[in-house]
Amino acid sequence: MHVPGDLPAWRRAAELTGRRVECGTLDRLVGAVRAGESRALSLRGEAGVGKTALLEYLAVQALGCRVARATGVQSEMELAYAGLHQLCTPLPAPLDRLPAPQRDALRTAFGLREGPAPDLFLVGLAVLGLLSEAAAEQPLICLVDDRQWLDRASAQVLAFVARRLGAESIGLVFAARTAHGDLAGVPQLVVEGLREPDARALLDAVLGGPIDARVRDQIVLEARGNPLALLELTRGRAPAELAGGFGLPGAAGVSGDMEENFRRRVDALPRESRRLLLVAAADPSGDPSLVRRAAGRLGVGGEAALAVAEAGLAEFGARVRFRHPLARSAAYRSAAARDRQEAHRALAEATDPALDPDRRAWHRARAAAGPDEDVAAELEQSAGRARARGGIAASAAFLEQAALLTVDPARRAGRALAAAQAALHAGHFDGARDLLGMAESGPLTDVRRAGLDTLRAQLAFSTDRGGEVPTLLLKAAAQYEPVDAGLSRAAYLDAVSAAIFAGRLAGPGGHVREVARAAVSAPPPAHAPRAPDLLLDGTAAGLHQGYAAGVPVLRRALAAFGDGMSVEEELRWMWLANTTAIRIWDGEQWETLSARYLRLARDAGVLDVLPLALTSRAHVLLFAGDLTSAASLIEEVQAVKEATGIGLASYGAMALAALRGDESVASAVIGATLEDAAARGEGIGVVFAEGASAVLANGLGRYDEAMAAGERANAYDADPAALCWTLAELAEAAVRCGAAGTAAAACGRLTEMAAAAGTDWVLGVEARTRALLSEGEAAERLYREAIDRLGRTRMRVELARAHLLHGEWLRRDRRPGAAREQLRTAHGMFEEMGAAAFADRAARELRAAGGTARRRTAPAGDVELTAQEAQIARLARDGLSNPEIGTRLFISARTVQYHLRKVFTKLGITSRGQLDRVLPGGPAA
Repeated sequence: MHVPGDLPAWRRAAELTGRRVECGTLDRLVGAVRAGESRALSLRGEAGVGKTALLEYLAVQALGCRVARATGVQSEMELAYAGLHQLCTPLPAPLDRLPAPQRDALRTAFGLREGPAPDLFLVGLAVLGLLSEAAAEQPLICLVDDRQWLDRASAQVLAFVARRLGAESIGLVFAARTAHGDLAGVPQLVVEGLREPDARALLDAVLGGPIDARVRDQIVLEARGNPLALLELTRGRAPAELAGGFGLPGAAGVSGDMEENFRRRVDALPRESRRLLLVAAADPSGDPSLVRRAAGRLGVGGEAALAVAEAGLAEFGARVRFRHPLARSAAYRSAAARDRQEAHRALAEATDPALDPDRRAWHRARAAAGPDEDVAAELEQSAGRARARGGIAASAAFLEQAALLTVDPARRAGRALAAAQAALHAGHFDGARDLLGMAESGPLTDVRRAGLDTLRAQLAFSTDRGGEVPTLLLKAAAQYEPVDAGLSRAAYLDAVSAAIFAGRLAGPGGHVREVARAAVSAPPPAHAPRAPDLLLDGTAAGLHQGYAAGVPVLRRALAAFGDGMSVEEELRWMWLANTTAIRIWDGEQWETLSARYLRLARDAGVLDVLPLALTSRAHVLLFAGDLTSAASLIEEVQAVKEATGIGLASYGAMALAALRGDESVASAVIGATLEDAAARGEGIGVVFAEGASAVLANGLGRYDEAMAAGERANAYDADPAALCWTLAELAEAAVRCGAAGTAAAACGRLTEMAAAAGTDWVLGVEARTRALLSEGEAAERLYREAIDRLGRTRMRVELARAHLLHGEWLRRDRRPGAAREQLRTAHGMFEEMGAAAFADRAARELRAAGGTARRRTAPAGDVELTAQEAQIARLARDGLSNPEIGTRLFISARTVQYHLRKVFTKLGITSRGQLDRVLPGGPAA
């Protein structure tokens, strides 16, 4: 409840009647914050149930703490970062203390500097740092009321902060009417209606005299325990009405009854007071001077506020505060449409166009009686400013309103298309779909028609990942062809990439070979071919004409990648470049590109790209046998996903668990990935999941399961390059199962790739696989070739498996001494990596050959640390500062410092310089 500051103490106490449990929870939160911990809490309950009263209680109890506040206002939801600005502006911590990227992002978001639109979660890191700095001086309690009406950017940032709190002495408490997905994982306290005895006690406290018991019981019954209903539904009623039970609220609904009560009180005001209240309701800023200036333009004097205050509807002090959001709603909705337009027009005229142009434009839009090009153009400019601050949702709202006010049909369609793009980027998928429909109904140029199809494809990709995406992109590419070759080629490359992603789950006309057939006819580039052009030509040729046809062009594409490209271009195509390096077995380029991908994503602060970059880099490290460093990056992927809500299949975690031989974890992740892939149309996910199943089963020595998984992975052969690393798994399992034909077929496809790609990586894997199908001197020669070639690469897992297979073959060839040498090498490598299942398989073979297998003992400190402590310790060992570690893991520098103190105590060390001797593994990136 919005509790006016002049309420007597008895009234405030009455509103907390029956709230012992809730107050106890808040008391414990304050105690934890004072003790140096951080806590987040979400209060949830219907309108009027007492959430705001509990926030007021918390503010009073927070003695010795600084209290910061923000309140969501429904009419301000389109103004990006408005809620965040309320919360952060009064804080004493200077922005200069933040790392430069975070400082610049927050200044841009608040309109204090110009620059590229900041990443939403870089703003989140900045706010987390700012709150942490403020809490370093004095424990901090942040109260966010009516969260359901915060602007989207502020709501997302504060949800991010709530999930990343650690040891900063911060309490962050939200109050909202309904549950929000953004706050998943944040503890919730459901505020329910009062129990009947407490409801009677509250009613007795506010009534001025005795009341008939039956009437009192009826009021309690129909208020349903809602405190505001008990306080407000009896307000202003004559004693005779209450005594006899006349005029009591109906049972239609508490919120409706309360709003009707507020509406009745508004209608009873003098006309001038009603107009003043309407102006205040139409202005979300709560600025009393602005309201007075606007009201003055309508001929309303300041004395009109007295009747408003006496009616208990709002107060005009340092800020304009309504008794409750329903009072604001009643004041606004009870007015005639013409009166509302006049109020907005007066507010627009009273708003300084230089200081607050966006709010002025919004009021002008609400004042417009019909289409108005001047207002639409002003809204379009506001959309640009919102976009520059990173307020994509606000930009979409401004553009949508601009489209609705546009007279010219073509311009209206163009603005609707721009609004749809902004809504898509903001994650408003239903709104984007509606705006695309609006755009489609108007006249569109060929370029805009192609842009519409591209947006439809992006919308489909965001919602189901596969399905119709490739065909929609092909349609857009064809429409771009006669007007812009560059846009056409980019759309074709997007289509090819989407078809690879969709794989076997693509819809009709969207399978890789169909898309490639269209893409080979793309218009030539208007300039000398750059890396994206070569990626398109090489990938399309490889899919349409055969694997070997694409390899030379793709090799040139990877060598040229980055030349003459902006950071945005590199990040757009970097996933495909990394994937291409795997598809043509180029381990050196994969190493280089994955490292650059991660560096660019980190430097640019583009968190929607970061999980893909981390996953790509983690896979490089997995193939290199550095499972410890890969695990650190995979944990970071999880931190990004938790912080941002980005939905990405856990490919890295799945591969890590499979290679470790952690059956329970791997099986759970594989099952979830297969289910998610089917739902989202991600055929590539099926290949990854079944390939991981084959690796897991081969490591455990369950070759029948490995063969079945390998066959499922390789069932869709339209894109042979996508199966590159699963073919060897299938062949190995098939040989062990006696399925020579299956093994030979898989080996044959590997041989075709090896002949075209010609790298030591593929030639080594192919030699190892052919050795499995050979005997005598031929097998010996092939195993040695595999070990020699793989020994020249970074692929230590492939090398260790070559030693293992060679040793197993030697033991079966009755050469135990030579077998022990190979098996001991394999066992040592797997043990060092942490590939437990393969290490156990090597140990079994080594014992069978008459040898002994020694298991490495893990450092005691490694098993004592929690997952987060181990991750922080590894990053500190690698030379990162506390702020840098905090940025990586989306926690504050103070939380990093807190965990490092615990790490030092557990490991018995006193400085960061000692970490390298007590922690295993090397630098993560």
